[in-house]
Amino acid sequence: MLMRKVPGFVPASSWGLRLPQKFLFLLFLSGLVTLCFGALFLLPHSSRLKRLFLASRIQQPGLEVVADVVGHPPVREQKPPPNPAPAAPAPGEDDPSNRANHPRRNGWPRRTRPTGPREEVTAVRGNGIAALGPRQRSVPFSFDFNAFRSRLRHPVLGTRPDESKEPKSQVRAQREKVKEMMQFAWQSYKHYAMGKNELRPLTKDGYEGNMFGGLSGATIIDSLDTLYLMELKEEFQEAKAWVEESFHLNVSGEASLFEVNIRYIGGLLSAFYLTGEEVFRIKAIKLGQKLLPAFNTPTGIPKGVVNFKSGSNGSWGWATAGSSSILAEFGSLHLEFLHLTELSGNQVFAEKVRNIRKVLRKIDKPFGLYPNFISPVSGNWVQHHVSVGGLGDSFYEYLIKSWLMSAKTDTEAKNMYYEALEAIETYLLNVSPGGLTYIAEWRGGILDHKMGHLACFSGGMIALGAEDAKEEKRAHYRELAAQITKTCHESYARSDTKLGPEAFWFNSGREAVATQLSESYYILRPEVVESYMYLWRLTHDPIYREWGWEVVMALEKHCRTEGGFSGIQDVYSSIPNHDNKQQSFFLAETLKYLYLLFSEDDVLSQEDWVFNTEAHPLPVDHSDSSGRARGRH
Repeated sequence: MLMRKVPGFVPASSWGLRLPQKFLFLLFLSGLVTLCFGALFLLPHSSRLKRLFLASRIQQPGLEVVADVVGHPPVREQKPPPNPAPAAPAPGEDDPSNRANHPRRNGWPRRTRPTGPREEVTAVRGNGIAALGPRQRSVPFSFDFNAFRSRLRHPVLGTRPDESKEPKSQVRAQREKVKEMMQFAWQSYKHYAMGKNELRPLTKDGYEGNMFGGLSGATIIDSLDTLYLMELKEEFQEAKAWVEESFHLNVSGEASLFEVNIRYIGGLLSAFYLTGEEVFRIKAIKLGQKLLPAFNTPTGIPKGVVNFKSGSNGSWGWATAGSSSILAEFGSLHLEFLHLTELSGNQVFAEKVRNIRKVLRKIDKPFGLYPNFISPVSGNWVQHHVSVGGLGDSFYEYLIKSWLMSAKTDTEAKNMYYEALEAIETYLLNVSPGGLTYIAEWRGGILDHKMGHLACFSGGMIALGAEDAKEEKRAHYRELAAQITKTCHESYARSDTKLGPEAFWFNSGREAVATQLSESYYILRPEVVESYMYLWRLTHDPIYREWGWEVVMALEKHCRTEGGFSGIQDVYSSIPNHDNKQQSFFLAETLKYLYLLFSEDDVLSQEDWVFNTEAHPLPVDHSDSSGRARGRH
């Protein structure tokens, strides 16, 4: 070796190296090793390093939950659903033109354009929801639909005899007439306005509106369960195909939390529970996620408007200077949001509505009454205006229906309902000099002796809740329900068209009639026939079917046009002018309740189903694990 020729070198080992030379050699080798490994570890994005030193991490599709909510870890190791959902489509372009103003509609709105290719959902991180990437487009939570259906006490469509062998009775002919009306309303919409939110039957075109944030097809979503119920199979398949191919969620406008929830989410949920078709479940859950930013307030009371593009929220400008949330809006989320949790495994939906209950339980109520406006910032009432009609109505409805939907385990909802009903009886209930029972409106202790068409649902609500009242109150509530329903019938009977006005008064010797033209219109509303249906099922008194048939005949005479059904501007005119609008809730509610009025009680049996405030049937929880998603109180 060369080192052996160095002067003065004396071998110190069998390698022939002295100690100093050995030290230098080892120092050189250690430097070389350090250089090599340092380059390997310090170079950025080293795929070699990952392959050599990191175990592979294979993300199995179908294991991610819909939304990875902060504080709620993803559900893992769920078996995929029996009918896996197709991958979500590619994102489309946002349409800035969908940003809309929200003026208040005539009366209270119980109630726009397709925006491109199918959507890829991206939720708002600020609300605690992670964005869903390309490999997270399916809804993996497994819901056992067959087990759900096996727990129903009755067949969904009842146990009707074979109609081909049954003599054509009067009630069957009446039911078939309502079915024909639905078929005509659907075909008119399909021909002139398919994909738009609503039909304008006089001009034979579509209408978008400004409540849905750019979502389209409100009439389609609202009609799904009615078409299924009436066994209009071809029309149902048309509606389903549109949902699969054209119902886009990548919209960017400002939407009403209330309207999107009761129409779209309610309609999709009921369509899923009736059919088991995954497309309805998946769309409902994704749309539910888009509403969650509305709850980003100090109290958790949601604001009424959500911006689908920015994830911001706001209140209606007319709602006490834009500072308030409305009782009927934030109080009409409970049924749908519990079912969103049931079908997704994501507890955030149920937690949002439970928190609303918590706030309302704590706040002082004037005389036990719930005013219509509350501040979502402070949690205080903004005005002491109480109404069982517009602005308040469906809050009370959802209390008794939450009790029923929970298979009578949600005692908190039950107690809140009967406490509120007692306060309403004490401070709002009146009997006119002519003997008509009505629920007035309360403004800080002063009564407005009027009743809105929207308040006419209350006869059916009180009938529905009579069975579970204290024993000594049950007969009283049955009679009260009948008297209120009779009053609402009188508002129809006292008009020239036999259709009821938007509001009617009890003063100056006039009873159950509108006193000004601005309250004399009828927009195909369902609340009166809704009460007829519930009172029929409670009593089987034939008067309710008689009154319902009067409505069918009046609709045919005054509201049916060549291009569909239209509301009218003055119920006191024998030749009324039409308003050129076929409301989506006419197909969702009015025709559905009329059809059920002339059907057997086991068709969408009340043992198995409750209706949301848009008449979309949602199932009663007959499972043994009802506390899992909904909780027991």
